[in-house]
Amino acid sequence: MCFPSGLAQCKGNWSRVTKDDSEGTYETVVVDQSGNGNFTSIQDAIDYVPSNNRWWFCIYVKAGLYTEKVNIPIDKPYIIMKGEGKRKTLVVSDDHDSTAQSPTLLSSADNIVIKSMGFMNSYNIPGNMSRMAPAVAAMISGDKSAFYRCGFMGIQDTLWDDEGRHYFKKCTIQGAVDFIFGSGQSLYEDCSIQVLGNYLEPGLPGFITAQGRSELGDENGFVFKGCRVFGFGSAYLGRPWRACSRVLFVDSYLTEVVQPEGWDPWHLVGQEEYLVFAEQGNYGPGADTSQRVSWEKQLSMDEVNHLSSMNYIDSEGWLANQPI
Repeated sequence: MCFPSGLAQCKGNWSRVTKDDSEGTYETVVVDQSGNGNFTSIQDAIDYVPSNNRWWFCIYVKAGLYTEKVNIPIDKPYIIMKGEGKRKTLVVSDDHDSTAQSPTLLSSADNIVIKSMGFMNSYNIPGNMSRMAPAVAAMISGDKSAFYRCGFMGIQDTLWDDEGRHYFKKCTIQGAVDFIFGSGQSLYEDCSIQVLGNYLEPGLPGFITAQGRSELGDENGFVFKGCRVFGFGSAYLGRPWRACSRVLFVDSYLTEVVQPEGWDPWHLVGQEEYLVFAEQGNYGPGADTSQRVSWEKQLSMDEVNHLSSMNYIDSEGWLANQPI
């Protein structure tokens, strides 16, 4: 674990990038709005990290409400960013000019670890349907990115799981419309998925996922394992963003917030055979599949076990080489 100490150094039992080192130290800086750290803004701390960094660098963010946009550019890999809780260390913006320009957190670098922080795009929070717009809380485009006990809050397009291999553990994702979307190859484990249908017009269902796999041979897809789906109003488990969208819910608790049909074909009516929307071993009042769409895929147990295993996102051991 990474905690600040007097000289801003941190030790961890993990394998450093160099193979001749089983335990390493890495520099740590502290972000504290009260002025008792090295920086008062998160972005200033990220800017301090050397370009083309090759060693783990820890940014410890003290509790507070940070009204800023945070950008981890592609040339700043190997960053650990750790807060004091997803409700205590909260980063908020309300940008909405475009989907790509709006994220509160934009993470483009490989090898990023973020723990115990919350990211919110507050633009749609008043719930005025006449001004509803895509407003992204986080866009994750780097490979080998892991998030532990983080929060992502928005209404439309909350978490843009754009591309790369990603691991989300015990995170909370909140939203109403396509609030987990993108072409990432991602495993969501023990996460809380909260539908905020109370921000939509009464009776209008939401959509949890909009996955963007384009070709049947592509490896990407979203897998939700041991998650809890709950909230207000109702929502489909997903609809396809692109032609071969792939989403699997396995061993998860689904409340009555889930629409009985489960999935929506959106703009791909007549092309459902290419969609891989599947469920296995779920339970709860929303897990009854008797009224699901006829084109929901029935995967073999070998397929389910492969997709829901750590090997699906990590066949080379990159998670074991990250500090935890």
